[in-house]
Amino acid sequence: MIQKITLSFFNCIIFFALLFLLEANLYAQSSISPQQLPFKDICAGDIVDGAKFNEYSATFSYLNFASDVTFFVQLSDEFGSFTNPIATTTLNVFPLSSTEKTIKFAIPKTLKGSNTYSLRIVSSNGVNSPRAQNFSGAYSFSVYYKDYVSSFLINQNRNTAVFCSGGSFTLSVDNPTPAVAESSPANYPNIKYKWYKDDILISGQNSSSLVVNSAGVYFAELDYGECSNVNFSSNRVTVSSSSSGSNVAINSSLGNPFCASGTGTVLTATSGNSYVWKKDGTTITGATSRTYSTNESGVYTVEVDFGGCKATGTIDLKSNSFDASIDAQDGYKLSEGETLNVSVTTDAADATYEWYLNNNLISGETGNSYVISVKGNYKVKVSQASGCVASKEFSFRINGDSGPSSVIPNIIKLSGMNPYWNIPDEYKNASTQVIIISSNGDKVLDVMNYQGDWPQSNIDFKNVNPVYYYVIKGDAGEKKGSITVIK
Repeated sequence: MIQKITLSFFNCIIFFALLFLLEANLYAQSSISPQQLPFKDICAGDIVDGAKFNEYSATFSYLNFASDVTFFVQLSDEFGSFTNPIATTTLNVFPLSSTEKTIKFAIPKTLKGSNTYSLRIVSSNGVNSPRAQNFSGAYSFSVYYKDYVSSFLINQNRNTAVFCSGGSFTLSVDNPTPAVAESSPANYPNIKYKWYKDDILISGQNSSSLVVNSAGVYFAELDYGECSNVNFSSNRVTVSSSSSGSNVAINSSLGNPFCASGTGTVLTATSGNSYVWKKDGTTITGATSRTYSTNESGVYTVEVDFGGCKATGTIDLKSNSFDASIDAQDGYKLSEGETLNVSVTTDAADATYEWYLNNNLISGETGNSYVISVKGNYKVKVSQASGCVASKEFSFRINGDSGPSSVIPNIIKLSGMNPYWNIPDEYKNASTQVIIISSNGDKVLDVMNYQGDWPQSNIDFKNVNPVYYYVIKGDAGEKKGSITVIK
C-alpha cells in the first residue's frame, strides 16, 4: 500500500514538472530585440541625387516566431507615446541569419515633426520590441520629413518695414503662388518656424507670421528640430518705429521721367500694412497693394498705414515719350472723285510713319500726310526712333458714296492705288458672306464681314489675266459675278 502511494506521488511530481516546462516554453518563446540604430535622428526630405531622401534601416534579432510572421518598424506619436503609433512603409527586408533581420523603411511624408519620437519593431502576431536606441544611446530623438528644403522670403522680399509707436507690424512668410506647393514653405501646414530678432531666438514663436512691436533686425528659419539647417532661412528685415508715421517714398522702376511703352513703369511705396493709391487726387479703384503699374504721366500719391499711424508719399511722374494727333474724321463719306488729305501732327524725335489700307501696308507712303481717294479702313503708325523708342497708332474708316444699287467692281488692277477688291460698304458687315472661287473651282475666300483686303497673296498670271467668281449673300440680297485680275 505504501509503495503504491509513493509511485502515485512520484507520477504527480513528473506531471506537474512537465506542465511547468510546457507553460514556460509557451510564455517565453517569442521575443524581439532591436539593435542600436545606425542614425542619431531621422531627417527625411533632403535632396540627394535630385530626389527627396527617405530611406532608413533598423536591425533586430528575434526568437521563436513562426515562419509566416512578418515584422515592421513602428514610430510613436510626436510625444513619444505608443498609444496611437505611426506606421512606416517597408521598402525592403534583409535576412541576416535565422534570428536576425534588417528592415529598410520610409517615414510618412505627412508626419508631424518632433524631437521626442521613439521607434520599435512589431510583429504581425502582436509582439512588440522594447524602444530602440539611436547611436547616441538615446531612446528619444528627432523625426522630421522636411517638405521644404531651401531659403525663402518674408515681407514681400522687402528688407525694411516701419510701424507706429504703440502699434505693430506683421512679418509673414511670402507665398506669391499658392497653387505651386514647392514655391513657399507657407504651403506646408506642418512646418514650424524659428523667429529671430537681432540674431537672438524669440521664444514661443513658431508660426508663419510674427507680430513685431519693437525695432530690430528680424528673420525666420525653418524649425526642423535637430534636423534644422541654417541655410533654410529667410531674408533679413530691418524694422523701425515712428511716432507720427514715416516719410513715404515712391520709386519708379523705369525712372522719372520714364519711357511709356509696354506695361509701363512700376511704382513702389515704402513698406507698410495697407495702401491707397491716387492719381491727380482721384482714388484709383483696386489699387491697394504696395506697387502700382502705369503708362500714364501724372501726380501719384499713396497713403500708407503703418499700424496706428499713416503717412503719404507723392511722385510727379513724367513721360519722355511723345504726343501725336491726327486730323482724320472717322466715318467720313468720300464722294465720287473726291480726295481727302489726312495729316499727323507730332513732337516725336526722328518720327517715322507707316500707312495702312485694310491692314495692308501702303508701299512708299512714309510721310506725315496721305491723300485718300478710295474708301476703306485706314491706319497710320507713328514711331519715335530715338530717345524713348515708342509708337502710337491711329485708325479710322473712310466710307464711300454708295448704296444698295452700287456697282460691284469686276476688275482689280494690282498696280493701281487700290490693288484690292473693294466692294460697296453695305456688303461689309458681320451678316454678309463673301465667297470667291477660282476658274478651277477652288474656293480661295469664304468669310463673313469682308473688309476689302483680297487678294492678300501673289496671283499666278501665266499667259492670261486670271478670272475669279464671287458670291455675296446677306441682308442686301445675293449677288454673283466675275472678277478679272490684271497687272
